[in-house]
Amino acid sequence: MSDLMGQVTGDMDPIKKILSKVPGFSGYMERQNRRQSDKLLREVVADRFEEQWQRISAVQRELISNQGLEYVDDMEGAAIKLRQFIDRIRRASYGYSPLFDAVKVNEDELALLYQHDVALLDMATGVQRAIDNVETSLGTEGLPAAIRNLTSVAQQCVDAYNRRDEAILGDLSGSSQ
Repeated sequence: MSDLMGQVTGDMDPIKKILSKVPGFSGYMERQNRRQSDKLLREVVADRFEEQWQRISAVQRELISNQGLEYVDDMEGAAIKLRQFIDRIRRASYGYSPLFDAVKVNEDELALLYQHDVALLDMATGVQRAIDNVETSLGTEGLPAAIRNLTSVAQQCVDAYNRRDEAILGDLSGSSQ
């Protein structure tokens, strides 16, 4: 999280560094930096999951080549869920603008937002392991269970993304009491 902010603020040109000393302008710059770091984090998350989606496509091609057509539809279910997650991450507003418009978000809440998105990034490892399990199970009786597990893990990613705003807004309402 801080690495992304450091990368964004480190790229600031000298004029912006001077203007950041002007009263009120630093708040503007901070919001811009948040949007940029949010954009970078979302791109990293989406790219990591895109790699896993491509692996699912490769497994589907292998199933087709090796007479595993009965499992292709089940794999497609997992692929669709993962694609839905990737598309939501890629198309989400940068800087959490809908959330910032609704409530005043301070640094602690912003840290929660980033922690949530970093947790989404960490979920890529679970997807990777589930795909590894499917690949290992090819040609065995364990393949249907491995595919169900992959589909479940992909759905967990979608669910986690859907809960992001709720989790943060719930924390904000709890901290204001």
